[in-house]
Amino acid sequence: MGKQTPIQYKDAGVNIDAQNEALARAKSAIRASFTPGVVGDVGSFGGLFDLAAMGSQGHLLVASADGVGTKLEVAKMAGIHHTVGRDLVQHCINDILVQGARPLFFMDYVGTGRLNPEVVSDLIRGCAEGCADHGLALLGGETAEMPGLYADGDFDLVGFIVGSVPREQLLDGSRVRPGQRLLGLASDGLHTNGYSLARKVVFERLGFGVHDKPAALGGETTVAEALLAPHRCYLEPLMPLLQKGQIAAMAHITGGGLLDNLPRVLGEHDAWIDRSSWPVPPLFQWLCEGAAIEVSEAYRVFNMGIGMVLLVDPAQEASIEAELLAAGERVYRLGEVRSGTGVVRWLE
Repeated sequence: MGKQTPIQYKDAGVNIDAQNEALARAKSAIRASFTPGVVGDVGSFGGLFDLAAMGSQGHLLVASADGVGTKLEVAKMAGIHHTVGRDLVQHCINDILVQGARPLFFMDYVGTGRLNPEVVSDLIRGCAEGCADHGLALLGGETAEMPGLYADGDFDLVGFIVGSVPREQLLDGSRVRPGQRLLGLASDGLHTNGYSLARKVVFERLGFGVHDKPAALGGETTVAEALLAPHRCYLEPLMPLLQKGQIAAMAHITGGGLLDNLPRVLGEHDAWIDRSSWPVPPLFQWLCEGAAIEVSEAYRVFNMGIGMVLLVDPAQEASIEAELLAAGERVYRLGEVRSGTGVVRWLE
């Protein structure tokens, strides 16, 4: 047997140099997210965090993990990769915020078939910038190049978040009572859910491209702009209300819409909602009309214009609404809580 040509990792499709380049590109953005709780620098095997430095010693820790889903396919089609990192961070913040938690740190995971340093650095940079904007640290992460598992050009983005909440401020559904009011905060589009259906409607059924400007969206907004609108973060306007104990419960309206997410906090109560109490944004109208999506399906797949729901006492409804409006939120009085079996019902 003759002498064989040496084989390298690159020959198997993995480029370590490209991975190092991607991290080097994103390092400044990562360091800009560091808070006083961060111990160490970029590149350690594990991220270190000092809870006491952030005033969280003795608090309950709240953790969550999520992904961006097939919104990544739209980002890939449009060649815009930094906004989905922000989506991921802000989605995860909202997920722990509904339990009363303030975010402390975040970790990202990027998996790809062939690592493109520019794309991967944009994904990580988006996460870092989202963290910096909301006062949490991008503490660490992982980038994996896996040819054969992912096709060339494919990538996935996943995030892990940890926050803390004083035990007495924890929202766990136990404060929900009949008669409480439901306040809805507007979403900024699809957020990070329903994209498999939305892509099928827009690109297959209706035949639009990412750079087209549909008349149904006003003729000035491109498909990419509408579908890549960042997932709205509700941390800053809601944290003061949480600290004052003015919110009984909250639901982040993600996959499953109002119908599946509100029951997660209702217990033995029903949420009665008037669907005429808020304007359904043109994007959702376009998607539903373009594919003849039934109303029941639409409200279970999409957020339909409501990104967060608060359960508040009637005596505080007006003052909470005013405070949120002053903070720049679009607020709608959706309905009320009644005794029941833990489901959402529509007020006709």
